[in-house]
Amino acid sequence: MTKIFCDIADINLIKKFNKKSIVKGFTTNPSLMRKAGAKNYKTYSQKILKITKKPVSFEVFADDEKNMILQGLKINSWGKNVYVKVPVANSKGRFMGKVIKELNKKKIKLNVTAVYSAKQTNQILKKINKKTKVIISIFAGRMADKGKDPIKEIVSSIKFAKKYKNVEILWASVREPYNYLQAEQLKCNIITVPPAIIEKIEKFGTSLKNLTISTVKNFLIDSKKSKFKI
Repeated sequence: MTKIFCDIADINLIKKFNKKSIVKGFTTNPSLMRKAGAKNYKTYSQKILKITKKPVSFEVFADDEKNMILQGLKINSWGKNVYVKVPVANSKGRFMGKVIKELNKKKIKLNVTAVYSAKQTNQILKKINKKTKVIISIFAGRMADKGKDPIKEIVSSIKFAKKYKNVEILWASVREPYNYLQAEQLKCNIITVPPAIIEKIEKFGTSLKNLTISTVKNFLIDSKKSKFKI
């Protein structure tokens, strides 16, 4: 069964969604941290870790190998449930294989992010051992936004990763609740989902008849509020 992680950095929302059994972990990134109002990266991350014992991914934000490794070592020291999030390439497009290999060699749990192809997945797999946990995050939604088929890349990535019991493929950049069912059909290990979409997933199972009734009721309410007349 595909595990659901919550993609959020807001403290109050983490408190709320940490209580949900459906949520098995959390993912963050520098953009989400900024949006949540984080001023001090370490202090804010440690606040999150006081809330949850579930897996949490915190991303490095350096753009060179040396400092990515240094940041990864520091982030790893924050807690046993921490995954160090590392981009598959830096802003210049250079593959961060050295960073992945070095941190993995030190038995640091990794979440390799911003992956868009099975080719990149294969590159990552060649740099890791078969013991230390690694998540490979494939940005399916962003791929689809650009007219590319993410399913093909995810299927191939899952196939490549089968030999690695320590590797999990994660469906990232979710666009709609149905993506969760797609991830399950593909036997994707994890899907990371924004809070609003998790709440919609929790409502799965509503009959089509009840959906019709609910939709028409909303039309009726809005027409009455607007005092429409013909």
